[in-house]
Amino acid sequence: MLTNENVLEALRHVEDPELHKSIVDLNMIRNIKIDGVRIGLEVVLTIQGCPLKAKIGQDIEESLRRIGAADISLSFSSMTNEERAALTQSLKKESTSEGGMPAMLRPDSGVTFIAVTSGKGGVGKSTVTINLAAALARLGKRVGILDADIYGFSIPAMMQISQKPTMIDQTAIPPVSHGIKVMSMGFFAPDNNVVMWRGPMLNKWIRNFLGNTHWGELDYLLLDLPPGTGDVAIDVAAMIPQAKEIIVTTPHNVASFVASRAGAMAKHTKHEIIGIVENMSYYEDKVGTKNYLFGRGGGETLALELQTEVIAKIPFAQPEENTGSSVYEEDSLLGEVFSHLAEELVNKGK
Repeated sequence: MLTNENVLEALRHVEDPELHKSIVDLNMIRNIKIDGVRIGLEVVLTIQGCPLKAKIGQDIEESLRRIGAADISLSFSSMTNEERAALTQSLKKESTSEGGMPAMLRPDSGVTFIAVTSGKGGVGKSTVTINLAAALARLGKRVGILDADIYGFSIPAMMQISQKPTMIDQTAIPPVSHGIKVMSMGFFAPDNNVVMWRGPMLNKWIRNFLGNTHWGELDYLLLDLPPGTGDVAIDVAAMIPQAKEIIVTTPHNVASFVASRAGAMAKHTKHEIIGIVENMSYYEDKVGTKNYLFGRGGGETLALELQTEVIAKIPFAQPEENTGSSVYEEDSLLGEVFSHLAEELVNKGK
């Protein structure tokens, strides 16, 4: 015989897909009515027009059928303003430590921050960021990307993310793609509008992305920094002194010369440099011959100057066919290169 307790216990493992919390613990299940093997109940969503309503309904029905329900009737409503405010406060309490600092920024949070930087644009910094994040996620790590390139945001387009963050009052729930939580100015600049801000506004938005986003539990947060040594790089160094850095360059001597400035800044701010990623190292033709289109040695020269090492050499490649996504498949040549890089970072405790 089905009871309210049976129903709640069956649904306890069903999570809100965005908050990753039990819908029972979130008090989203109400007005349960049972008549033999017929079950009716109300599902109270966090917001009206919840983009994952269908997914929640499907998970509920599957769970109830497993305990013997044959006829299931679901009705949907949304939380009141007061309930949303209470939920927001609860989420902020989880993600904020004493003094208002985001809990993830505490040295003992367990989150590894990796800032991916470069001396100049066009060297593939964002490509390295998203593919390293994807490789870490495939290893079972909980990963987020903060697209801190406020002026040159590109992560949502490169990952083919069309979903916007869900807003619960002033708290953003980041969309997930390839198992990675993503926040970017690109979600808040409609029609690819230009962003024209100076230092204080840049600082504010970076703080918002860190403090007013419900990241949940993370093992790694990768920050795609703007090229160079401007305001955002300075702010990130001040906000996240424990961050480590990967510097991206190409084999060209000018690119590595410019990238040395980003490395010098990392040393000045006492950020550990994990290593150098040399992107567009070579083009391999159909017969396996490597052609060094941008020359050779830029990565090694930069590593020598910064007293670090080249941790990966990435060949030329096009985005995956038929998808337009810049995330490479795990079994592709570049996917394997990033898998090796991710495994090395994890094994070294980076």
